[in-house]
Amino acid sequence: MSENKLAGQFFDAAIALLRRVRDEEDERIAAAGAALADTVADGGRLFVFGAGHSSLAAQDVVYRAGGLALMNLLAVPGVVGIDVMPATLGSALERVDGLAGAVLDTSPAQPGDALIVISLSGRNSLPVEMAMNARALGLKVIGITSLAYAEHTRSRHVSGTFLKDHCDIVIDTKIGTGDAELSADGIAAPFGPASTVVGSAVVQAVVATAAGELAARGIDPPMLRSGNVDGGHEWNGRVLSEYGDRIFFRH
Repeated sequence: MSENKLAGQFFDAAIALLRRVRDEEDERIAAAGAALADTVADGGRLFVFGAGHSSLAAQDVVYRAGGLALMNLLAVPGVVGIDVMPATLGSALERVDGLAGAVLDTSPAQPGDALIVISLSGRNSLPVEMAMNARALGLKVIGITSLAYAEHTRSRHVSGTFLKDHCDIVIDTKIGTGDAELSADGIAAPFGPASTVVGSAVVQAVVATAAGELAARGIDPPMLRSGNVDGGHEWNGRVLSEYGDRIFFRH
């Protein structure tokens, strides 16, 4: 089997997943976008969290050209990105009880804000407690996760619950357990993870929906422009200055 054929199979699998999410999760994506718009209109702040590779989708909407300036990364040391050494430490930290509470207690998050929690499996202590504690603090919580994991795996949180159990809105990414879309002769393990492609598309769709909702209410959404086009830095400077009390990604 040629590499090009495998590449085509991966694209086909990713496209099929994106179509499923588009068609089957439309109402929940619309609800999530409306929830973000409500938060912005009411003067609240927006946060997003993901651990491990799920953090890639979270980072994709923070300080992003074409994105909402109010999206803030809720960072947990050691689990955002893969630059921590050893790499396995990041996975271990996702299973530590109490870490999410410590992060929220020292974060700017407050009642009336909104938090998107992205976790493929939704089974580890960190995303479960992040959602649980955020709701207890009075935040609106949106979960982006694969519901298949809740059906076919066990929770690693002491409560036995998953991320989906502690969210106001849950969007199912449709990713199968194991996050590997391909198999081939001569390759012992399944491969071709699609969760980053789908997760990023979902969170971008939610943000786009929020921007549209704000515009429909007569509110000009604070969008960022690319710094690589003329006037981009000046535009962004004005936005960051105007909304500085709701943006926490620069000191």
